[in-house]
Amino acid sequence: MSEPFYVKAIWDPEAGVWYSESNIQGLTLETATLAEFESLAKHFAPELLAENLGLSGEVPVRFEASGGFDVIAA
Repeated sequence: MSEPFYVKAIWDPEAGVWYSESNIQGLTLETATLAEFESLAKHFAPELLAENLGLSGEVPVRFEASGGFDVIAA
């Protein structure tokens, strides 16, 4: 592996969903909650790594989430 695998959850405030950015081929996610996103990533990443790259066993995957929100200061 030349670079570590990663999955990033990015918040889209207009759509109200978390969507994915990843270097795991075929991993495309869009969910309403971050918990659901992480659960689906953990479910599908191993299958895709095995099918697309022939990997087996423990494979490290970096997970991060980014988003933001506006506040009204009083």
